[in-house]
Amino acid sequence: MVYGNKGLKKLNQDNKKTFNLKNFLKQYLFFLITLVLLGILFIFKFDAGLKATNVVIYSFKEMLLVLPPIFILIGLLDVWIPKETMIRLMGEGSGFKGILLAFLFGTVAAGPLYAAFPVAIVFMKKHVKFSNIIILMGAWGATKIPMLLFEMTALGFKFALLRLAINIPVIIIIAYVMGILIKKDEIETIYEKANKL
Repeated sequence: MVYGNKGLKKLNQDNKKTFNLKNFLKQYLFFLITLVLLGILFIFKFDAGLKATNVVIYSFKEMLLVLPPIFILIGLLDVWIPKETMIRLMGEGSGFKGILLAFLFGTVAAGPLYAAFPVAIVFMKKHVKFSNIIILMGAWGATKIPMLLFEMTALGFKFALLRLAINIPVIIIIAYVMGILIKKDEIETIYEKANKL
């Protein structure tokens, strides 16, 4: 593509990003407050500040180990499964099949709940029904197989199955109530934002 002098000038102006302190503070306010509180903690209770820093470092390392495989799987999901297939399996008219698949994806998932958000974004790009995405998130947080196995060994088989039997209908009810309470245009805005990512 060939640009004239005016075109190059316009392109350079578009590419220059000016630093805006107000936007920076708005975007990183929580992080900056956390840093200040951590600094205050170091000043008054050095040991507690050191422990807090170690927890942050441990969490960051864990996140770095969990997220790359999740992103690879998301990329494969995005490329290998066509949008039409996802719409048919988990879209607006999917019914019980969509609910079942959302539970299946969430139950067999690995990793902490924050790893489910990128998966939810890909599902939104594939036009998966909103309530099925909420079910996926609920299942990811509450019905994962490793958690069930741990509960069975630590708290007993009966407790684990009872909790699972209560969680499944509650997750479905929450998903559908959210679908009713959140306005359609707000859901569309969420989907539009997901498509821009």
